[in-house]
Amino acid sequence: MAPRRKSSSMQEEFPVDVVENIVDVDVSAEMETSFLEYSYSVIYSRALPDARDGLKPVQRRILYMMTQMGLHPDKGHVKSARVVGEVMGKLHPHGDAAIYDAMVRLAQSFAMRLPLVDGHGNFGSVDDGPAAARYTEARMAPAALAMTGDLDEDVVDFVPNYDNQFTQPGVLPSAFPNLLVNGSSGIAVGMATNMAPHNLREVIAGAQHLITHPQATLEDVMAFIPGPDLPTGGTIVGLSGIRDAYASGRGSFKTRAKVSIEQVTARKQGLVITELPYMVGPEKIIEKIKDGVQAKKLSGISDVVDLTDRKHGTRLVVELKNGFNPHAVLLSLYKHTPLEDSFGINNVALVDGQPQTLGLLELLRVYVDHRIDVVRRRTEHRLGRSKDRLHLVEGLLLAIVDIDEVIQIIRAAEETAEARTRLMQVFDLTQVQAEHILELRLRQLTKFSRIELEREQEELRARIAELEEILGSDATLRSVVSAELGEVAEKYGTDRRTVLTETDDLAQLAKAATPAGAKKTGKGLGLALETADDPCWVALSASGLLGRTPGAPGGRERLADPDQRIKHDALVSCIPATARGEVGAVTSAGRMLRVNVMDLPVLQLSGQAPNLGTGVPVAEFLTLARGERVVGLVPTSEVIALGTRDGVVKRVNPDYPLNRDDWEVITLKGRDEVLGCAAAADDDHLVFITRAAKLLTFDASKVRPQGRTGSGVAGIKLAEDDAVLAFGVVRPGQRAEVVTIAAQDDSLPGTGAGSAKVTAFEEFPAKGRATGGVRAHRFLRGESRLALAFAGPGPVRAVSKSGVARSLPTEHGARDGSGVPLERDIVAVGPSLDGLDAGQRQSPTS
Repeated sequence: MAPRRKSSSMQEEFPVDVVENIVDVDVSAEMETSFLEYSYSVIYSRALPDARDGLKPVQRRILYMMTQMGLHPDKGHVKSARVVGEVMGKLHPHGDAAIYDAMVRLAQSFAMRLPLVDGHGNFGSVDDGPAAARYTEARMAPAALAMTGDLDEDVVDFVPNYDNQFTQPGVLPSAFPNLLVNGSSGIAVGMATNMAPHNLREVIAGAQHLITHPQATLEDVMAFIPGPDLPTGGTIVGLSGIRDAYASGRGSFKTRAKVSIEQVTARKQGLVITELPYMVGPEKIIEKIKDGVQAKKLSGISDVVDLTDRKHGTRLVVELKNGFNPHAVLLSLYKHTPLEDSFGINNVALVDGQPQTLGLLELLRVYVDHRIDVVRRRTEHRLGRSKDRLHLVEGLLLAIVDIDEVIQIIRAAEETAEARTRLMQVFDLTQVQAEHILELRLRQLTKFSRIELEREQEELRARIAELEEILGSDATLRSVVSAELGEVAEKYGTDRRTVLTETDDLAQLAKAATPAGAKKTGKGLGLALETADDPCWVALSASGLLGRTPGAPGGRERLADPDQRIKHDALVSCIPATARGEVGAVTSAGRMLRVNVMDLPVLQLSGQAPNLGTGVPVAEFLTLARGERVVGLVPTSEVIALGTRDGVVKRVNPDYPLNRDDWEVITLKGRDEVLGCAAAADDDHLVFITRAAKLLTFDASKVRPQGRTGSGVAGIKLAEDDAVLAFGVVRPGQRAEVVTIAAQDDSLPGTGAGSAKVTAFEEFPAKGRATGGVRAHRFLRGESRLALAFAGPGPVRAVSKSGVARSLPTEHGARDGSGVPLERDIVAVGPSLDGLDAGQRQSPTS
């Protein structure tokens, strides 16, 4: 043994004959070699997906291991930590965090267009991470079966794992183009990939077209795949970047949230966001909005409410301040928040182990070639198994011809080899056939088994002919691949979620809607931030809905087609105003409430006419006492006339208080109540109609205007047990109508079919104030009172309790004539929008 010496510093013994061998290595060369090896490992084994199945190695190993564990969709969930442990211990020797993160992404419906893992528990959101693996559970999603199907039929090559104890597939069979459907993202060394998800049905339709027409162009394929289909929906604005990406593998496009302008409360409008750009969460949006408001970049926003939940999905409500143009605020949000985001496409994937940037055609061709190879290998495997089975069945059929001799040969043999040799000699069998016969049970060699064997023989021969036909014809093979893709699309396909737009419609709307010289929201936005004081109409329908027409030039022009009948199109009042003005709402208790027009909901358009059904119930907008109701809308700058149930009339001077929101406009006596109101000049006609069908009209000049506290004067003289039913105002020269609707004696108003009559207002002569008037309606048998009445501008609409339009007699009758029997219920009558013009001041009704 060689002598040893001691080290003074370490007190350890080393052989004295050690020969030092120091090798000088260039640092730059070593770094280059090591970095290249590391780069290749990251590119090939971690960050980039395979262009064939669209999976990174860790994702592929997760799905394969879940298949081996039997975690199919029809089985129960297991702890995610168990799956992570199996993958880490057998196939993926890296940290459990990386494996769990990859499995979580496969389960997130907002990240994957077609999730491959069915997660149970908190798998996170765009804003928050998932719970720990020990808390969540998982199993394969149904679509994962299409990714891993036929793995036991030699369709792909298997490679050893990291310690050569197990094998794993180098690629999955992938029965659908997963890379295009679910997209991918990853950062390698010196390169990265970012691929957008697409719609399964569209991608498969494009792949089928490419299978049938291998020489198809990009334009041909884009007819089936027009653009990405993001899991979270939204809108893609501008398609030129998508075309660039499909052609070269690189490009970008803009995504926008799905936003609607709604009446979120009775007084406020809001922007309701129901779909967000890809991988953008509500919390990020809220944070950016708050930062923008604090930095004075965003205006007109009063609050942001997140109503998102798992049951109803995304719902983010941005409440707007009154007086701000919602379209302008929306454009500001698009500019300063992630409600509009960009997605950069970089289609980098592995092809034969090498990273390549691929366009749409190349991606589809790589997948189609892979799928054709998978189906070919599967067909060859099935053909081999079918031939082997046919060989055994033919041997059994030969032996069954003389089953007794088979049994005798086996019994006479002293060992298996002798029995096998004897069977081969006597029945002319192969060794494989003889071995199979020796392994059979006696009950399988009955006469009934012969019938089954002959049937199986026929089926196998037909199956072999079919498989050989597939392998013998490239066209047949491609048709099989195409048919299987069609089955996958039918089974797992869903409708498109993302809307594709070629042009920016909102920018065009902004340009068209901006008044000349208006204050702008900011550089280049092109839309007035604050709502202009444009003319509009404020309407109260007979069914109790309140709103205003869109404020715009021409807002006081004719509002509707006279032949168009819209639901709720019977008005209590419809008065001209401006978007930043105010009107008064008169109640049955004699109060007037100040109403800011800007606070009113904007009525949506139905064709060219405002849709009164989009208003809000007046009881939700105004604070009313129990039993109190709004009887009409009036301008706050003109003299108005009021009529009560007891026949009192009053004209009120517009000296209303400026520091109050409500005040009395008449002092009522007893249980009297206001029935109607309208602006009334001296030359207008005031009209009373009673339940006993008496009508009185006289000039408004006969009633002197009073202050707010006055109690009015006598308007019409009432008979005993009679009461006023309707009060109205008619302008001189105005086309006006009187509508009277009688009720059956034994029915409630609106529940029985009475008679109705429409009479021209000019048929009724004027009488003195405080007189009894003239008869307006002759009752039919069984009628003794009026249920409804109206006097005012025509044409007149009638509506049911639900606001549905009802018919009235079209012919004008004599003032003292009888009415036409009705067939349907009517609960209110009033003028319609088509009867209003630029010069009209008011439209009262009962």
